[in-house]
Amino acid sequence: MNPGFILSKLARGSLTLLLTVSFVFIVLRASGDPAQIMLSDEASPAAIATFRERWGLDRSYLEQYLTYLTAVLQGDFGTSFRDGRPALDVVMERVPVTLLLGFTALLITLVLGIPSGIIAALFRGSWVDRLTMSFTILGHSIPNFFLGIILILVFSMTLRWLPSSGTGSFWHLLMPALTLGTAAAATIARFTRSSMLDVLHQPFMRTAKAKGIAHDKRILRHALPNAAIPVVTVLGMRIGGLIGGAVTIETVFAWPGLGMLLVNSVNQRDLAVVQAVVLLIAFTMVVVNLMVDLAYGWLDPRIEVHNRRVAKA
Repeated sequence: MNPGFILSKLARGSLTLLLTVSFVFIVLRASGDPAQIMLSDEASPAAIATFRERWGLDRSYLEQYLTYLTAVLQGDFGTSFRDGRPALDVVMERVPVTLLLGFTALLITLVLGIPSGIIAALFRGSWVDRLTMSFTILGHSIPNFFLGIILILVFSMTLRWLPSSGTGSFWHLLMPALTLGTAAAATIARFTRSSMLDVLHQPFMRTAKAKGIAHDKRILRHALPNAAIPVVTVLGMRIGGLIGGAVTIETVFAWPGLGMLLVNSVNQRDLAVVQAVVLLIAFTMVVVNLMVDLAYGWLDPRIEVHNRRVAKA
């Protein structure tokens, strides 16, 4: 992989993080005074002034922004208003729970999405294809939060098979992961089918067939690697969507992860925690995009050659 190409991606990612931090900083401070929310309605003006002075909220926005940005570059993400602990510690406590949900949903996405798309492409026009595409349209159309509510009504309230909220066991994880993974699986299935259909009609596939290469080998060695590039692109986007979508799903199922923490922190104007969570999500997106770009060169070395030519030009 061209080092210049990687450096350019890292520079773009750093700029994205800077813009994200700046946007969240401005929006949070423009949406309300944390002192008015954290303190009771009976709090005196002196108490409010003391709170603002303690947390540096009495300074100008520019001074607060420069102070915060300097601290972040040094690894200091501020202190939580709610419990007085470092914001990063508060956020990192919730990361394992969200990662468990996200990776389980990603596994569901891969297991359901990619095989469904491949099968639909190989049996194009058949009842298998029509049935698969019907499910993908349905899964793509239903909002995640609505699907989660339906699952709770059916499997928790009516059948009483699964717990409706909380964590602690595989059965607590099942419904949130299914809710989060099905929409992504529908998208992956559609793109896999489209990409496979495009590759199956390429001249090199007809050449491979003319050479007498077995059907299974043509699919595994020739069709899948070439069809994987657009699928990897969409998969990278959906991984970020799984993390962002966890905010809604964790709220529906009371899953104690980053999503629940973000919602509670926004309601309480816990600025440092909100900024840390958003920055972590943005960092994850940047890393995923970089991994997708690196995967391009591994799947198709011609992309790396093209990048080098573009860089020289």
